[in-house]
Amino acid sequence: MREAVNDHAVYMLDASGRVASWNEGAQHQSGYSAAEIVGKSFAEFHTPEDRTAGLPRRALDMAAQQGLFESEAWRIRKDGRRFWAHATIDPLRTADGALTGFVETVRDLSTRRGTDAKLGSEEQFRLLVQSVTDYAIYMLDAEGRISSWNQGAQRIKGYHSDEIIGQHFSRFYTAEDRVRGEPQRALETAMREGRYEKEGFRVRKDGSTFNAHVVIDPIRDPFGRIIGFAKVTRDVTERIKAQRELEQAQEALFQSQKMDAIGQLTGGVAHDFNNLLMAVLASLELVKKRMPDDPHIARLLENAIQGAQRGSALTQRMLSFARRQALDPRPVDLPSLAANMVDLLQRSIGPAVSLKTRFAAPLPPVQADQNQLELALLNLTVNARDASREGGEIEISARAEMLAPGHPTGLPAGRYVCLAVTDHGEGMDAAILARATEPFFTTKGVGKGTGLGLPMVHGMAEQTGGRFVLKSQVGEGTVAEIWLPAAAGAVPGNAEKNAVTEMPQSPRLTVLAVDDDSLVLFNTTAMLEDLGHDPLEARSGREALEILENKAVDLVITDQAMPQMSGLQLIGAIRERWPDLPVILATGYAELPAGGGGDLAKLGKPFGEKELAGAIAKTFSARPRASAI
Repeated sequence: MREAVNDHAVYMLDASGRVASWNEGAQHQSGYSAAEIVGKSFAEFHTPEDRTAGLPRRALDMAAQQGLFESEAWRIRKDGRRFWAHATIDPLRTADGALTGFVETVRDLSTRRGTDAKLGSEEQFRLLVQSVTDYAIYMLDAEGRISSWNQGAQRIKGYHSDEIIGQHFSRFYTAEDRVRGEPQRALETAMREGRYEKEGFRVRKDGSTFNAHVVIDPIRDPFGRIIGFAKVTRDVTERIKAQRELEQAQEALFQSQKMDAIGQLTGGVAHDFNNLLMAVLASLELVKKRMPDDPHIARLLENAIQGAQRGSALTQRMLSFARRQALDPRPVDLPSLAANMVDLLQRSIGPAVSLKTRFAAPLPPVQADQNQLELALLNLTVNARDASREGGEIEISARAEMLAPGHPTGLPAGRYVCLAVTDHGEGMDAAILARATEPFFTTKGVGKGTGLGLPMVHGMAEQTGGRFVLKSQVGEGTVAEIWLPAAAGAVPGNAEKNAVTEMPQSPRLTVLAVDDDSLVLFNTTAMLEDLGHDPLEARSGREALEILENKAVDLVITDQAMPQMSGLQLIGAIRERWPDLPVILATGYAELPAGGGGDLAKLGKPFGEKELAGAIAKTFSARPRASAI
């Protein structure tokens, strides 16, 4: 044996495994001198775990049986440090085959194993990066040319590695970004600041664009010189889409809350004005009947009455916007409604703009309040006229649709009819379109519009179970759509008109008027007296019940919105005590609970003497007169 072999430990073992010889390589490798180790078991070099498992003895047995044993495992030096070793054991035999011992050669592989481990971890990292599909991860050289390409890059950008390696990464940028020098600026930022991060549009192989989140990190050599870049790109198109949808939903919620708050305020103000205007109108009508025949005074009174009526119409629009106006939804045939209104509409818009109608057939009737629908159609047509150029055209059309869940209108699934008014005028920009249905918002000059026309249409459609949709672009005109539920199984017919042409006559009655507003109560009793009835007054529900306990009453007319006891609560108490006593609920405010008052006679506020007389006559024509209590 050569004693000069220093990179290998080569030593002899006897048949039992004790060390019989020792070379310089063994001493250098293990730290034992020949005097310290010769005669001891070679198991000294094995780890305690291997000794416990009997591996040293097993290695000798396998060498004897197979003629050679070879393995890689941990070995221990004299100072207790471990090293990774490659060992071979060759058996020694006599000429007749008797086993006399072994030769073990041990090579220290610690340095190589460290290199292999490093190479192995790098390979694992490469495989990991290559298998990532959610991110495009690739390397650039110092000039920005692509030097590696993972599966995520292929999936996101569409290029196979054979098509793209060696190409400049700027090809992923849009033409506009390349003109602005964005690719070079990205590399310069990464070099200067140590990192570049940005979101923008990138281009796939097929030419389509996507929203990308990009990170570029510089790679430096041990001397600090830039040798390339690591680039990570993520497709964030869906995230941005979801973010935009969330923002739109939040904005829609904000608008809904704002409109609800405005509706609450508008409805409350309109209700109070209703009562005030009722007092004014009723008083003016009664004064007019009692004034001498003076043309000058009559003209002044008529002017005052018309002004109050215009105010009443304004409050009705406000209540309609707030969805608190009492509606009378019935089947309405839209072609018949439009045909009956064509002359009125054409006179309203004047001869400078033409009007045409187009209705798809067959068209089911809609469930709506005909009077409110006519007013809405008139409002939309006049608005279209105001936006149209001279010589323009306005089209009124309707079509039926079966809406599926998720329709852009947001309506529940079902059958609807879309009534549309289309003009080809100035149109509206996005800012004006967003505010068009806000109450009192108008682009017309001072005194030329109340800003309540479109809000009224919006409120009427919502209260009817439909939707009001505005579509407009500057210079291309506007389409105003009223989506209304189809009247299932109904036969269209003309809705009853609320107007009373003649003053109905009723027998002399004792009528209890109940209202917490003293102005309204005074006028109601004055009108009852003028109609020939005997009125009684109560300013609350409790006061009304006390009167009913002590006096004979033929009819009760009660307001709904009263403190402590509402009109419906009062009616419930009356029906328990006096079930045959007729009651009329007077309200212009659709705040009745769901299902409440469905079978009640109602009188809309504000009402005049004719409306009051009509309600009384209708109530008593529908039932036998109650006997006096």
